[in-house]
Amino acid sequence: MSTKTTHQEKTTSTVRVIGESGELKIGLLKNLGTDIILDLVEVSESLAEKFGASAKLNPSTLEKYFNFPFTYPFVAVLRGEIIGYIIGVPLERFADDLWSSYDDNLGKNNTIYTYAFAFKKRFHKTGYAKVLKKIYYTWMRKRGVEYISGHVVQGIAESFSGEVDILHQFENWHGTGETFEYYRRPLQNSQNGRM
Repeated sequence: MSTKTTHQEKTTSTVRVIGESGELKIGLLKNLGTDIILDLVEVSESLAEKFGASAKLNPSTLEKYFNFPFTYPFVAVLRGEIIGYIIGVPLERFADDLWSSYDDNLGKNNTIYTYAFAFKKRFHKTGYAKVLKKIYYTWMRKRGVEYISGHVVQGIAESFSGEVDILHQFENWHGTGETFEYYRRPLQNSQNGRM
């Protein structure tokens, strides 16, 4: 006679703290455990509010994007609670996606694509996002990354400081009803944390 368990065994995540600012700790999530999944999903709800249900994390996207060393997921932790994250992915991981063909850096291993950047709604406009971006940029720069890229709603990239190239625009990006721009910028222009 065999027995099946319907609940998943609780596992503990591994986070290596990279930097701190007061009570805020920024860490590289090296191993995703079940202990923080609900926090990560809650953070993604702020993206879902803006861009639709497909932006909310689910078991397959959690596994795909919180997958160090193939991705670089950074988390912002305040008093033991994950309040935000930013996920960097080498551009080459998107080689099969049509949009990546617009970037002539594809294949040069010098560009990190910012897949997602989100904070729980109650932590918007607290300055914590700026701290997370600054540590993310510094960590990438120390590893020889030359460019940061990503998709943002049309018009957002023009508010970024420094040099920014809009490589292509995509109407109704992933069914959001919004036009998104694929941008790329030199990482050395991102030192102050402004995106």
